[in-house]
Amino acid sequence: MPFPENTPPSVPDPDFAEPPLTAPIPYFDLARVPARRGRERRLLPWPAPSPGRTYALHLALFLVTLVTTTLAGIELTRGDIGFLPLDVFQLRGAALWAEVRRGLWFALPFLGVLTVHEFGHYFTARRNQVQSSLPYYIPFPMGLGTFGAIIRIKQRIFSRREFFDIGLAGPLAGFLVAVPVLIYGFTHLPPLDYLFSIHPEYAPYGADYARYVYPPGAQGLTLAKPLLYRLLESALADPGRLPHPNELLHYPVLLAGALSLFFTALNLLPMGQLDGGHILYGLLGRGRFNRLALGLFVAFIFYAGLGLFSLRNGWQSWAYGGPVYALYLGLIFWCVLPTPRQGLLLAAGIWAAQVACAIAKPTILGNPGWLILGLLLGRFTGIYHPPAPDERPLSPGRKVLGWVMVAIFVLCFTPSPFK
Repeated sequence: MPFPENTPPSVPDPDFAEPPLTAPIPYFDLARVPARRGRERRLLPWPAPSPGRTYALHLALFLVTLVTTTLAGIELTRGDIGFLPLDVFQLRGAALWAEVRRGLWFALPFLGVLTVHEFGHYFTARRNQVQSSLPYYIPFPMGLGTFGAIIRIKQRIFSRREFFDIGLAGPLAGFLVAVPVLIYGFTHLPPLDYLFSIHPEYAPYGADYARYVYPPGAQGLTLAKPLLYRLLESALADPGRLPHPNELLHYPVLLAGALSLFFTALNLLPMGQLDGGHILYGLLGRGRFNRLALGLFVAFIFYAGLGLFSLRNGWQSWAYGGPVYALYLGLIFWCVLPTPRQGLLLAAGIWAAQVACAIAKPTILGNPGWLILGLLLGRFTGIYHPPAPDERPLSPGRKVLGWVMVAIFVLCFTPSPFK
């Protein structure tokens, strides 16, 4: 969860006196706006919205997101991922309820994990007397039906401990709900007749259907299995009821649990102002974290672009894709080193290393989907962590909890989540 509002000024402003660390900052206070060069600064009043309108907005976004994720659950359990199935609204009675119920089996656990995650941030911020908004849910008309949820921190965070506590609370709370969801999914797998009711053509093959339906080299959308998923699967699931990875979309609770692990790992990536960045910043301090963040970001982009270009590519790939990729690398590395020239040299070195690896091992392939996140981190949110006025180290108990979260990240992360 990025906190862009919380970066303190790099040079203290003599006209701006900071309040005590425990004093809350009003939402809008003209008395805190300093005068410059002997002139009174005049601003138009910008009153805070009424609590009723604010709560109505949060509730409306939640309800819309509940609808879109329910529709997404219907589409996913049909075995497809794309635009939301608006044809559902043409159904009536029992047929409509059957579709909605199937969608809710995905939407409720998935949104439940996202909600617990964001309220973990919210209540921890409030406990630390840091003003924050309620979660803003982000509906989306295709795919999973949502881009997740965010909260807005309304004032600066003044200590390394507060960054750590607020950043850690969300993924820890979400993880503690995601694991039971996954456990329920594994212990309540329906019999194979459920899958055969969706794919009657599989029934003649029985439990060995995957051997005939998915010959070697067959393509399909699958979720990779992180280490924790594999451990729970082997310990809890009935092997005779486990779906083939290509059929996971038909199992809404299991799918919600698997996606919850993915989003937990995504938030725990130890870079920038993601939750994992706040946690590692708290553990290591700003100097050590920012040095490590650069190395992690370089490795991240190096892996993401592996296999995109090699000397075996045709001239069309280089002529059309090459300039776009060069512009991409230039954009994200322009500001990560002290001078733009150093950033561009680093970008060129990464591209050359990717091409060399592709030549040495032609089958090697990274995950180009990560390039989108790389653009967001490198160009918009930044890969480094802002300083806090209070840089005192964490207590021993918090350090232990922080390294536990690093272990959770390892258990939930997979470099290629979608295949």
